[in-house]
Amino acid sequence: MVGSCARTEILVGQLGLAQLAESHVLIAGLGGVGGACAEALCRAGIGEITLVDFDIIAKTDLNRQLVALHSTLGQSKVDVLYERLHDINPDTVINQEHLFIDRVEAEAIAHDEDLTFVADCIDAIAYKTVLIDTCNRNGMPIISSMGAGGRLDPTKVKISRMDKTQNCGLAREMRKQLRNIRASLKFPVVHSTEIQIKALPHQQVTETKLAPAGRPRAVNGAISYMPNIFGLMMAGHIIQEILKK
Repeated sequence: MVGSCARTEILVGQLGLAQLAESHVLIAGLGGVGGACAEALCRAGIGEITLVDFDIIAKTDLNRQLVALHSTLGQSKVDVLYERLHDINPDTVINQEHLFIDRVEAEAIAHDEDLTFVADCIDAIAYKTVLIDTCNRNGMPIISSMGAGGRLDPTKVKISRMDKTQNCGLAREMRKQLRNIRASLKFPVVHSTEIQIKALPHQQVTETKLAPAGRPRAVNGAISYMPNIFGLMMAGHIIQEILKK
């Protein structure tokens, strides 16, 4: 028993390693949550990973995102994470997609027979709604991250069904959007039951070379560990679901 997955094999056995190696997971959104999720999946031996994001790394990312270093400021999150994951496990197939996930892209993802699982780590409610609904309607396994911002207590983070969340403003708004289109609420989400610390007033989202300026929105505080905890829990859920098969 040798190699980078030797310790993993103790837990899951050779069959488990083979199941992970044959799996393909797409991570949509590569901020604090998505970056941690992608790295955990890569280190666990997932055979193929697709990275989807449109954003570049900014100074405000330095306090919580794996890809954010002073040496990577201004670079594409997809490109930086690709290099990091390739350095961790050169045998992992890593696909790079610099894009927004609109209805057309969501349909393509949901109908991709090569995909095993989708991790929704997107910030924008409209894009989250489209991806979640499309995947659920087409039987594509998905787990979604709710709001990690404005929280400090790691013991309040949990995985539950969307319709069972508590004290999460993002989940509450997502339920409203999904009910409006008569979409299912019976899918897993990572969320915090901690009462959210108040955000700053609405601010204009800065335009980048890869994305247009967004409409003004509230700015939540964020601590170094919380988004990463969300991402690691998502990866753990995905891995356990793969192994169940």
